[in-house]
Parts: sequence; C-alpha cells; structure tokens
Amino acid sequence: MNPIYERSRVVEVRRAQPGDVEAVREIRNHAIAHSTALWTDTLQSPAEAETWLAAHLERGSAFVAEADGEVVGFAVYGQWREKEGYRHTVEDSVYVREGRHGLGIGSALLGALITAAREAGHHVMIAGIEAENTASVRLHERFGFLHAGTIPEVGVKFGRWLDLTLMRLPLS
Repeated sequence: MNPIYERSRVVEVRRAQPGDVEAVREIRNHAIAHSTALWTDTLQSPAEAETWLAAHLERGSAFVAEADGEVVGFAVYGQWREKEGYRHTVEDSVYVREGRHGLGIGSALLGALITAAREAGHHVMIAGIEAENTASVRLHERFGFLHAGTIPEVGVKFGRWLDLTLMRLPLS
C-alpha cells in the first residue's frame, strides 16, 4: 500500500493482523465511550474483539494505519444485512485514534477499503453515519459516496435522539 505522511512521519496502511486486536479494540472502545460513531454503550471485551476481528481477517476486510509501530486507525467492511439478497452490499467503518483526525489517515484507510471491496467483487458500499458527523460525511463525499437519505431519530445515545445518514457508493 502507498504510505501517507503525517506531520513528517510515514503512516503505512496495511491489512490488519491478529496482533492488532488490542490497538483496534482501544480505538473502538474510545469511540464507544466518547462519540456517537458507534451506537452502543457497551465496551468491547478482549474476547469479543478477537472474535470480531477474526471474522474480518478471514474475509480480508480489515486494515490498519500504522505510524512508528503504533496503530493510529483502522477500517473494516462487513455485510450490510444478513439476508442473502444483500450479499453483494457491504458497509464500511473507519476509525482514527483520538488526536490523529484531519491528517489524512481516514482517507488512506477508506481508499484501501474501497479497493479491497471492489477486488472482492462487491457491488455497493454503504456508509451509515450519525447525521451530525460532518467530517465523516465529507470524507465519504470525497470518495464519491452519494447521500441516499437521512432517517430521523432512529438511535439514542448520551440521552439524545440520533439521525442516521445513509450514503452509497457503487463499486461495480
């Protein structure tokens, strides 16, 4: 994969490995505890993180961004819905370690994810984004995702109702 440069440091995007599980869990749990990116209040346990990441590793749908030996972000795609009629549609998730936003890491991860999903033969990638997360909406727009709709008040976190913006990118 092509390296990107984060304030004079090389950031390498690569396929995730089993040894990345704790770093990925740490980034994920920070998002659970401090943001509306993941609509759950339950932190991921080490065992749950291993199972979750193993499923992505098996299908080749997990990537990490690494700088100086530290995982600074991760991205995965997974099946959008369980029924077989949706088997050609995937949903992306991109997370960057706190303090590393706005440095191009999310863009590098999303680019790698889209390429991998295309190579795997998927037809459409969906992004489900909390409607007020304008940075994520803009990131997806830069990669050609189009707004498919916003569903008001379908989730709740931190005592408030959340709207879900759906975006769609044709892959084939």
